[in-house]
Amino acid sequence: MKSIVLKLFAIVLFSLSLHASAAHEPAADGATSSTYKEETYKPQTLGEMTMGFLRSTGVSAILYPDPDEVNAHGEAMSDFHKSWGRVLMILITFVLFYLAIAKGYEPLLLLPIAFGGLLANIPVANIAGAHGFLGVIYNMGLANEMFPIIIFMGVGAMTDFGPLLSNPKTALLGGAAQFGIFGTLVGAVALSQYTDMFSFTLQQAAAISIIGGADGPTSIFIATKLAPELLGAIAVASYSYMALVPIIQPPIMKALTNEKERKIKMVTLRHVSRLEKLVFPIMVLSLAIMVLPDSTPLIGAFMFGNFLKESGVVERLSDTLQNALINIVTIFLGLGVGSKLAADQFLVVDTLAILILGLIAFSAGTAAGVIMAKIMNMFPGTKVNPLIGSAGVSAVPMAARVSNKVGMEYDRSNMLLMHAMGPNVAGVIGSAVAAGVMISIFGS
Repeated sequence: MKSIVLKLFAIVLFSLSLHASAAHEPAADGATSSTYKEETYKPQTLGEMTMGFLRSTGVSAILYPDPDEVNAHGEAMSDFHKSWGRVLMILITFVLFYLAIAKGYEPLLLLPIAFGGLLANIPVANIAGAHGFLGVIYNMGLANEMFPIIIFMGVGAMTDFGPLLSNPKTALLGGAAQFGIFGTLVGAVALSQYTDMFSFTLQQAAAISIIGGADGPTSIFIATKLAPELLGAIAVASYSYMALVPIIQPPIMKALTNEKERKIKMVTLRHVSRLEKLVFPIMVLSLAIMVLPDSTPLIGAFMFGNFLKESGVVERLSDTLQNALINIVTIFLGLGVGSKLAADQFLVVDTLAILILGLIAFSAGTAAGVIMAKIMNMFPGTKVNPLIGSAGVSAVPMAARVSNKVGMEYDRSNMLLMHAMGPNVAGVIGSAVAAGVMISIFGS
């Protein structure tokens, strides 16, 4: 038996040795084995290597653009977008840096967006492409709506509904500020109807109009649903106007009010009980479920964050939403939005039209809130400072801070911040509801 086993073992070893030797022999046609890598580098002179290096630089890519270069979507680019368009966009990002650092205009938003725009316009590297890290960030959180939902959770955890509950009539100011959204919807449709330069569909016009609420997450959410092809331009416009609230709003506020109105002092807010603050988010979500389910992803995330905060029993979760999580997502969201500041995507007619329509929408929303406050003052009762009407847009808490700042320019003792937070948080709910209306009407 032992001899038989030894013979079998010897046969197996002999077969393996034959197979191994065959594997190392060259193929019959003279080709090398699969493990052999042919040397492709060709020796070059010092001058040739120097010229090859110079051709690979960013300066060369701008001065002598590659005719075969494509953008992040694999589409052909014009020579302008590959060369001086990039230079122009880089200069624009430097202006955004200046506004964020020197002027302090919402640096948490503006710096990541501007730096993302700077990276997106670097030639050769294709950082905003599908396999570049900006492209990966964009696809993992913006294209699938994840970042807006998380941002809404964090904003909800940082929101105090006390000012709104103590003075419910300020909700009218938040509702009036949504006029800019629906007014711009009509304007975008009319622009497409009566001009040959633009051809926005109803879905695209609806997605553009939401910029009037100055709510970046909501703009991204509705654009993903209705006009994903315009998502980059809409996101850039919305977040740009959110960051530029301190520049855009004050001239409108001052133009629509007189000095006497700006000095109106509002009464101290009443105390709001903990039970009221616990019931309110559940009540709002229940109404959204019954009346407008399309708005519940945003409203649900917003109310979830607020409910965690007001419950008082999950401090760790609430603190994470208010700080670590929302800060991390803000970084990624800003870089992702900035990736759409690439010259070939931003310096086009449609994007410029979106920026103009968005500015009109935001300005109209600001004006509508101020005018509504002036109308409310025509009726008997406690007077409302019209400056807080501008806070009806959804830029929380930036718009409320602007209302307070403008008010204090005329009376240093007139603190309007908490009063302005009422219409400000109402505006967040209002823009989410407006987005739900748009999706329910045009989403089919």
